[in-house]
Amino acid sequence: MRKKSNSNSNNDVPLIGSSVIPLINKLQDIFSPLGDIDNRLTGLRLPQVAVIGSQSSGKSSVLEALVGRDFLPRGCDICTRRPLVLQLEKCCDDGIGNESFEWGEFGHLQDKRFYDFDAVRREILAETEKEVGVNKGVSDKQIRLKICSPNVLNITLVDLPGITKVPVGDQPSDIEARIRNMIMSYIKQETSIILAVSPANADLANSDALQMAKEVDPTGTRTIGVITKLDIMDKGTDARNFLLGKVIPLRLGYIGVVNRSQEDINNNRSIRQALAHEEQFFRDYHVYRGLSDRCGIPQLAKKLNQILEQHIRNVLPTLKTDLTSHLVAVEKELRSYGEALESKGERGAMLLNILTKYSEAFSAEVDGKSQAMTTKELSGGARIHHIFQSIFVKSLEEVDPCDDLSDEDIRIAIHNATGPRNALFVPEVPFEVLVRRQIARLLDPSLQCLRFVYDELIKISRACESVEMRRFSELRSRLEDVTARFLRDSVKPAERMITNLIDMEMDYINSSHPNFIGGTKAVDMAQSELKAMQEGNDADKVPASMSHKSIATVAKFLNGALPSQVGRPQSDNDRVAAAGVSTTRTWGVTSLFGIRGSSVGNSSKRHAAEVINEIDQAPPVIQLKNPPSVLRPGEAETEYQVEIIVTKLLITSYYDIVRRNIQDLVPKAIMHYLVNHAKRNLLGTFIEKLYRENLFEDLLREQDDVVTQRRATAEMCHALRQAVETLDEFVADVSTLSSSDSMDALPKRSYLSSNSYSKSSA
Repeated sequence: MRKKSNSNSNNDVPLIGSSVIPLINKLQDIFSPLGDIDNRLTGLRLPQVAVIGSQSSGKSSVLEALVGRDFLPRGCDICTRRPLVLQLEKCCDDGIGNESFEWGEFGHLQDKRFYDFDAVRREILAETEKEVGVNKGVSDKQIRLKICSPNVLNITLVDLPGITKVPVGDQPSDIEARIRNMIMSYIKQETSIILAVSPANADLANSDALQMAKEVDPTGTRTIGVITKLDIMDKGTDARNFLLGKVIPLRLGYIGVVNRSQEDINNNRSIRQALAHEEQFFRDYHVYRGLSDRCGIPQLAKKLNQILEQHIRNVLPTLKTDLTSHLVAVEKELRSYGEALESKGERGAMLLNILTKYSEAFSAEVDGKSQAMTTKELSGGARIHHIFQSIFVKSLEEVDPCDDLSDEDIRIAIHNATGPRNALFVPEVPFEVLVRRQIARLLDPSLQCLRFVYDELIKISRACESVEMRRFSELRSRLEDVTARFLRDSVKPAERMITNLIDMEMDYINSSHPNFIGGTKAVDMAQSELKAMQEGNDADKVPASMSHKSIATVAKFLNGALPSQVGRPQSDNDRVAAAGVSTTRTWGVTSLFGIRGSSVGNSSKRHAAEVINEIDQAPPVIQLKNPPSVLRPGEAETEYQVEIIVTKLLITSYYDIVRRNIQDLVPKAIMHYLVNHAKRNLLGTFIEKLYRENLFEDLLREQDDVVTQRRATAEMCHALRQAVETLDEFVADVSTLSSSDSMDALPKRSYLSSNSYSKSSA
């Protein structure tokens, strides 16, 4: 980088931009191979001067005058059809002592210098037509041109296509919208200085350039107005009030210039001669004599140089921060793509690393140790815990084991359990049959819980993809398949274990369990319930005879006999009374829950002759109706009331015991056979199924878009590193300057102040 020469003079204004403007030019050169950096580095814009104006406003003449050379395409139609980034760099010599040496260099033709500026014009035309053809269309793809000359100041400008209203020839119908959108994309950036060119022979109040500049810069803090063609204004008119900012104020002010006419160009009038003519024009017209700092191409060059210099200095700290933050982000993205794999050993190491990271991430998600833990919702192992405790356990606790058992169901079960006779004691068969049916209901929710956990593990496996896996679509697909198959296989032993747990509970009803309510306590509770029903509002539903019978039944269950039988033998009257209350379905067996009949096996000792005699005297035979295919007991609803209540209590008590066992053992079975089994053996399964040398190439084949993105990201990363290093070198160079030199290098006042160029010197 060229350093400023030591000087104690503050009048060396042309070299004011010899430090930071070349710095920006170098940054632009660094980023130019990447194309449009706006689409790739959001918010990063380098300081620049955007030149805008309508067609035939004199933009090209202004730029050529700044350069001092004819090099831009000319014509009556649109000439600038692609943005031309023009870097003007002041140079003293070419290394061999020739101070008048001038040359141009295009960004798309590195290391090729153009000494003939007619060749520069032809190259601009050729590159334009190469991109947009010959139909006068436009493109936003830039052309970069650097011109080194001892006759220029350090300035960087972007020449944009002229604003047009009506398509001409074979131009696209939306040519105006395209050009306006392109111009807006440049001037809307806060880092851009707007050079709004307007011809003096038109109504400046309706200038397209000034109107567009006002849309994005309403206060005029970064807009410079250039008024061209002052020499061809109508007689009796002048642009003095515009140059003074009295019509449309701009904080950076206006500069008036005189362009070469088309006749001058046709007659090959040199720019040097044109500048001399411009100087004589402002000297002769007394109306502009007091505005020497606002008139002429030299003043425009000086002002652009000074304003751009100060503008760059103002944005440099932010620019350095933006470049650094973008570099960090791009480096992170580049790491996500990984390095290109060349050898088989590199592929094997990469594959093993991916499989290991995947397995570790899976275990970390389950154990709640993931670094990517979210704070917005439950995830990983926490969801499995929620399934166990808040869904499975809670759902089982809300189930009433008797909700699907009506009193009629239990009564029929008791009838069926006694067979052709009454039970002597408490019927256990109905209880066991009914409680087994309720235990069997626990199988479905247990297996459903297993399915829920399996689904969660699938979700966890999909969330464990490492950054490297994005590169290899085949590996990701195969990894998902192996994981899903492994988990499905692990579900089977867990399912068998859960089924066995339910079968075990159904196969053996442990009525000796210490937490089981037992028959005695169940009868006591049934007696209390019946007594409350008799005394309460539901007394009409329980007849008094039933209540007495229940009391007798409870007493017999507790003491082994009815109260009237305790302490004395049964008399004949008692037997007669017992026989008197027997029904047609009794078999003379004393039931546990009441007297269902008396013994009739020996009640008749009549002789056979008497029986035959009675048969002879019997009335006609009574025909019985055939029993229906579906037979239900026709007893009163109060029959077996105590037995029904006791059975419900026993079912509820034993079901609670089994439910607690299942609530405890099913989650343990799922964790052992599925979750923990996956944590222990997933990596081994991956190695067995995928870590094979003949699969390395297929599994680690990258997608084409990944290769392209890695290459582009690497280029961007390299450019950002170069840019940051360039800024660091500039800061280091500035820090080595003496304090006096630093003060000489800086302007004495801000050229962005509100009154820098608005005060009249008249």
